[in-house]
Amino acid sequence: MELRDLDLNLLVLFQRLYAERRVSAVAEGLGLTQPAVSNALARLRRLFGDELFLRTSAGMVPTPRAEQLAAPVGEALALIHRGLNPQRGFEPSRAEQSVTIGMTDIGEIVFLPALVERLRRAAPGLLLSTVRNTAVNLKEEMEAGKVDLAIGLLPQLKGGFFQRRLFSQRYVCLFRRGHRLDRKRLSLADFRAAEHLVVVSAGTGHGRVDERLRRAGIERRVRLTVPHFVGVGHILQGSDLVATVPERLAQRLVEPFGLVSVPHPAELPEVAITLFWHAKLHRSAANQWLREQIVDLFADRTDSVNADLR
Repeated sequence: MELRDLDLNLLVLFQRLYAERRVSAVAEGLGLTQPAVSNALARLRRLFGDELFLRTSAGMVPTPRAEQLAAPVGEALALIHRGLNPQRGFEPSRAEQSVTIGMTDIGEIVFLPALVERLRRAAPGLLLSTVRNTAVNLKEEMEAGKVDLAIGLLPQLKGGFFQRRLFSQRYVCLFRRGHRLDRKRLSLADFRAAEHLVVVSAGTGHGRVDERLRRAGIERRVRLTVPHFVGVGHILQGSDLVATVPERLAQRLVEPFGLVSVPHPAELPEVAITLFWHAKLHRSAANQWLREQIVDLFADRTDSVNADLR
């Protein structure tokens, strides 16, 4: 296909349809009629020799060819937009806009208090929102520009994303103060004999801990399974359960809930917590500034300071 054969407006429509998944929403957003959007989609299908989007009960679902096109089309349109509208330097104290960060419930506990305070002082006009990686397709939302950054253990963010490691952390055992296991060291025998709270955190890499324990032949007496970490402090405070959690989460929960954190008796790998952003926002002045604040607040200075495109 030659560029002279392609109408740039068709790529704009492609990007909007990839993000919205509904013809009516694209028509409204672009100021077109629904038949006009359908006609443009038909032209795109002829040009690419592919259906691109299939109509389903859940909306217009992209084909594998559309998935392949989404990242390069988004990057190309972003590059053209930046070229036609060169950005002035970002002035945080005067900025009035919204930013959205994808993070887990652990991230909300660990990162938000300090980040909200930093933005309140440095950029009072910024409205910060968060989305859970379990509530949205984080990869697609970031490709579409709806989510500016993501923080966490998020193995699904690969091709087309820059990443900057913030820190590595180990897993620890967490339980209430005064628990019969309340001592400096916990043996594997004690760990096996205890009753456990297990968190099944979908969409993150934390589930690998359960796999690692199973492969090592370490069985747990699981009393309670929950889908997120946000209730861990409350549950442990009022029970004799033991939870395996990331160390920085434990540090946040120990004092407010009267808990004790001890080294884990199993040999578990450390996990890297990473800051992600899509290539289309790599040179955005606002995004760069926000990344700098997060790195300044949370990065372990012993980790690499370079950002890699994966």
